[in-house]
Amino acid sequence: MAIDPRPPAARPADAAPSATPRPRIGVPGIVFFIIAASAPLTVAAGGIPQSLGVTGVLGIPLLYLLIALLLAVFSAGYAAMSRHITGAGAFYAYAAHGIGRTAGVAAAFVALVSYNAMQVGIAGLFGATTADFLKARTGLDVPWWALVLAATALVGALGYRRIDVGMKVLAVLIVIESGTVLVFDVAQFGHAPQGVSLAPLSWHAATDGALGVALCCIFAAFMGFESAALYGEECKDPRRTVGRATYTAVALIGVFYAVTAWAMISGAGDGRAVRYAATHGPDMMFALGADSLGPLFSDLAQLFLITSLIAALLSFHNAVARYVRSLGREGVLPRALGALHPRYGSPARGSLAQTAVTVAVTVLFALAGRDPVDDVFTWLTNLGALGVILLLLVTSVAVICYFARRGRSRTDEGPWQRLIAPVLSAVALAVIFYLALTNFSVQLGVGPGNPLRWILPCLVLVAAVLGIAWARFLRFARPDAYAAIGTCATDDTP
Repeated sequence: MAIDPRPPAARPADAAPSATPRPRIGVPGIVFFIIAASAPLTVAAGGIPQSLGVTGVLGIPLLYLLIALLLAVFSAGYAAMSRHITGAGAFYAYAAHGIGRTAGVAAAFVALVSYNAMQVGIAGLFGATTADFLKARTGLDVPWWALVLAATALVGALGYRRIDVGMKVLAVLIVIESGTVLVFDVAQFGHAPQGVSLAPLSWHAATDGALGVALCCIFAAFMGFESAALYGEECKDPRRTVGRATYTAVALIGVFYAVTAWAMISGAGDGRAVRYAATHGPDMMFALGADSLGPLFSDLAQLFLITSLIAALLSFHNAVARYVRSLGREGVLPRALGALHPRYGSPARGSLAQTAVTVAVTVLFALAGRDPVDDVFTWLTNLGALGVILLLLVTSVAVICYFARRGRSRTDEGPWQRLIAPVLSAVALAVIFYLALTNFSVQLGVGPGNPLRWILPCLVLVAAVLGIAWARFLRFARPDAYAAIGTCATDDTP
């Protein structure tokens, strides 16, 4: 069902947003938010060693470039859609305008579950990493959950304020962690015990091993690249900024991670990199760094890993807050959640809601005595990544439907943006979603008979079903709210 194209004045009165945030950020600001979500130092310390050690695939660098290419293809349709739909709803708004209101609400519920899962999962890793660092350096034995609650308060305070305040904090943190990884990369290429080889960039190396699991691990490193559209209302030029920021972020992340993976393999040696990663795990980067740069680098890198996680927490927090605000102002969630802060112009109530969710889930895991890494981080980030892959697939379909309904005479988008790229990305994302689902037990580190192997993926399905059911309820019980779904996003339909 198509979205009501009438101008805001002609829509139901309660469909109007409570306020519009002031445009404060451009392409660099959004790129900082995207890169923060992908957490370069976290990927270097955890994602790359895991990809090598678990899968046995030496061609991880080439796979990073191939996934970046896939996401660039996806971004063609995504960016085209952003030139027509400029609200803060992203997946929710795109699905609503492309497929229909019910699909939009289903996508919104999946997005809320996925991004909250990513947020809390990363918080668990932050708690464990910071607790270990403090104990090793000071002897203090601080519970992981206490550190998570402290970080949640800090992130919540930044998310509550103006968007440019958080952007400045992210800029500093991203420069520090990216600089740390670059120093590490240069050192590994210069310290390579077996020399620098092109083997990790070969097709044979990329396909020799558990390729399906490797693709899923690498795809997870790009999580957050799609969040540019969430800041559409806060961009200085949303019709151009979102697309440019997405392309820029995908290119930077893909090349940066490919080079880092290549450097790490070179530093360990092609012949023993997989075994080294399996043995050392997340300590691989710190061990190699200590060998080539000295113990001081290892200590600083571990400290900057903590700040990297803070940056990722802030990025996902902002994403959830804007989803909540979009749903609140259109009546899908309580309308009070859609109000902007009168002074900061921020989705302050959405920020408070996300903070409350993080606190509640963290306390539940702590009371249950669950491990912050093996349980909180591994379970929830894999759940979140699976949900985001599904949302990307749905968005590709939405782009196709949206432009097909408008027709070529009503858009200046070319066939590549409105059809070819979305079809290619939809097919590729369907394959990756299937691989992620069938290899989920490997990603969790449990046996194929473990019930978690199906329970966690089913949470994504449950969220979608609840979204569909809620949309149907709104259609019959609150038709005004149903009619308003997606209307606060700008649609330039004549």
